[in-house]
Amino acid sequence: MKYYAVKKGRKTGIFTTWPEAEKKVKGFSGAQYKSFKTEAEAKAYLGGQKNATSPLKSHKSHKQHKSHPKSKIKNDAADYRGEVVVYTDGGSRNHGNVRGGHVKASDKAAWAFLIKEGNQKHSKSGGEFGATNNRMEIMALLEALKYLRSKDMQDDQIDVIMDSKYVLDAIQKGWLAGWRRRGWTRAGGSKLQNKQLWQSIDANLSHFPKIQYYWTKGHADDEGNIFVDHLLNKTMDKMGKKSPQPTGTHQPINQPANKPSHTKDQPPIKKSKQGPRTSTSVSDIEESLKKLGLFDDDND
Repeated sequence: MKYYAVKKGRKTGIFTTWPEAEKKVKGFSGAQYKSFKTEAEAKAYLGGQKNATSPLKSHKSHKQHKSHPKSKIKNDAADYRGEVVVYTDGGSRNHGNVRGGHVKASDKAAWAFLIKEGNQKHSKSGGEFGATNNRMEIMALLEALKYLRSKDMQDDQIDVIMDSKYVLDAIQKGWLAGWRRRGWTRAGGSKLQNKQLWQSIDANLSHFPKIQYYWTKGHADDEGNIFVDHLLNKTMDKMGKKSPQPTGTHQPINQPANKPSHTKDQPPIKKSKQGPRTSTSVSDIEESLKKLGLFDDDND
């Protein structure tokens, strides 16, 4: 049996399987880790770090449906202790959340998420027309969960922060479980709005055993919430007559995004000053030479 000690990574500690340890260091800038034959050697390598865990058992994905932890109210970013911190938000430029009377087909709506992992962050946003705030809030969480699964991060400790009590209540107050039991209908058999999105949320959440939810007041002082709110509004600003394709960015947290630069291998392309008159000028010259008897185009 080997012991894998991670001194610097998404989470430090001692792990008993390489796949578990690999998740903590793969793609992490400046990761430090090493394998040992004994736990004592692994502890010595870590140098008695207070945050080290030893050993950490592998966590299996929870396929069964279970209750979700209640959300906490925290606005201080320092309170979020997860290996991965996720912000989601949705919005629409209409006068209500109920599809129909208050929402026109031309109304713009958008969602956005921000994921912070170690010294990296990833953000993404997309939009559509004629959608409600609630639909966009669901979409934001769903797209974030899909991204986390695509990066094999579903077993990490994840903090999800949002300002939508509608989405949080659906997950934590048993609404989601009730809809599932009733065949995805509301109490009394009435139609469930955004049924397919809720089904996708339910299916994805079953793969996340360690999620903690937080509610934050929208448009207040939480930097992550402010970021996703601005991002989705930028998406709506750019929307023309068609819904835009989702766009995302990935970069170190302290590095500005989308900064244009030129490399030595790829200098800026200079526009040619040559005009489009070359062939016309040659033809004119030939004609002038013919008139002077100085140009003969016969092949004899």
